[in-house]
Amino acid sequence: MKTSKIVLLIFSMMLLVGCGQAPTKDTSSLVVEEEKASEESSAENDAPDTEKLTIALVMKTLTNPFFVEMEKGAREAEKELGINLLVKTGAQETSIEQQISIIKTLIDEKVDAIVIAPADSKQLIPILKKAQDAGIPIVNVDNKLDPEVSKELGLENVPYISVDNEQGAYLSAKYISDQISSPTQVAILEGIQTAKNAQDRRDGAIRAFEENENIEIVAVETANWQIDEANTVISQIYEEHPDIGAVFCANDMMAFGVVQYLQEAGKTEVLVGAYDALDDAKAAIREGTMQTTIDQQAALQAYTGVQFAVQAINGETLSAETLVDVKLITKDNVDE
Repeated sequence: MKTSKIVLLIFSMMLLVGCGQAPTKDTSSLVVEEEKASEESSAENDAPDTEKLTIALVMKTLTNPFFVEMEKGAREAEKELGINLLVKTGAQETSIEQQISIIKTLIDEKVDAIVIAPADSKQLIPILKKAQDAGIPIVNVDNKLDPEVSKELGLENVPYISVDNEQGAYLSAKYISDQISSPTQVAILEGIQTAKNAQDRRDGAIRAFEENENIEIVAVETANWQIDEANTVISQIYEEHPDIGAVFCANDMMAFGVVQYLQEAGKTEVLVGAYDALDDAKAAIREGTMQTTIDQQAALQAYTGVQFAVQAINGETLSAETLVDVKLITKDNVDE
């Protein structure tokens, strides 16, 4: 009886093998390994060929549409070059200390490069030197860093991208100057007096006005790029010089403040030249409340700045200065 049971058991096992049923094996470890391999393969497919660079664009403010255009150009470069763009700005164009604080943070964050439109040509240099010492390439756009202070503090090999601000302002002021054929007093509103682009625009306007023997420059005052400040400053100038017939403003924002004052004061024949070619400035030219402005291609400046930053990271030699063409905007070409 015992022998028959053993034979029956052996026969049953043979049937199981013959039907393809083997003893169960623990396959959980195989499943985990397959999932892991699948995840690694997926991650490898999704990963970019190279790690993206992080480039910071530091500007004065976004309350001025000029810098909004500048960001658009930088964003285009971000898309085309495959980098991460950080856009940082101060609250106002005069927020120098805020820009300094931003640079300190970017150094701590170890960004790959900094493209800066400095609010001041001198005060930003020490912190930018620290950034450069930390291995972060610097590219200067819009407003030029002071070359003598840069040399003194050891800030070297910083490419500069902008326009010929002196020539641009000269063209704007000359356009209104050419319309003056009798003795006329004029005023100039400049930007931040320690900013190189403000100095250049002031000098360009002076050069244009001095070429016309009918013109007397009776006031050169700063309004720090601001609308409200320009409105206040021009009203004070007119109190002392009520017969001013033309005003050059070193940017459109200040020109808006001047135009507002002139309209409220009923001085509708005063010629106004400006700089930046903002949409509202073009509208004012169409309306006849402004005569001219300068398009300095803000988007192209920023695009080129980001492009240069990538090249600097890659160790390429860059031009010390790159100037973008300016365009005089008047009633004859404002709609082009």
